[in-house]
Amino acid sequence: MTSSGSVSVDVAALLLRLVVGGTMLAHGWNHVFGGGGLAGTARWFETIGMRPGRLNALAASVTELGAGALLVLGLATPVAAAGVVGTMLVALVTNHLRNGFFVFRPGEGYEYVLMIIVVGCAIGALGGGALSVDQLIGWPLTGLGGLAVAAGAGGLGAALLLTAVWRPVRRTEAVLDCDSA
Repeated sequence: MTSSGSVSVDVAALLLRLVVGGTMLAHGWNHVFGGGGLAGTARWFETIGMRPGRLNALAASVTELGAGALLVLGLATPVAAAGVVGTMLVALVTNHLRNGFFVFRPGEGYEYVLMIIVVGCAIGALGGGALSVDQLIGWPLTGLGGLAVAAGAGGLGAALLLTAVWRPVRRTEAVLDCDSA
């Protein structure tokens, strides 16, 4: 930290890591232990077409908890940011995109998850900063390389997951299911 510019970047990286990491930890914790627990999360995942629900709820929860913890520590920061980008891209596509931009719309719009995706990419580009385990162990992947890991791995992971397991219920199927009940 030799200049005020680098101090500013290090402080920004720390603040972003702590806020996004803490948020992801809380989100993953809530999936496992809040409300209906993992079983409730699994049931909800099924309703949005993520099948099998239990496996996907577990994968999302572990990713959120792991990425959150890594971000707080500043360890493997671009990889942790990829976990954030990937989980939020899946949330964007499966649940929020169809509800419009604003989060206060019925069903919750996508402004919040979009913001987390972009901040996750920014964290990947910034890296862990001077106040991170990455810096301590000599792995300060930053810049375009860090951005490529965060956006590329997160985007690819989300695309593969959605292709493999997302089977949304079509309106006609939902109507037929209601008619047969």
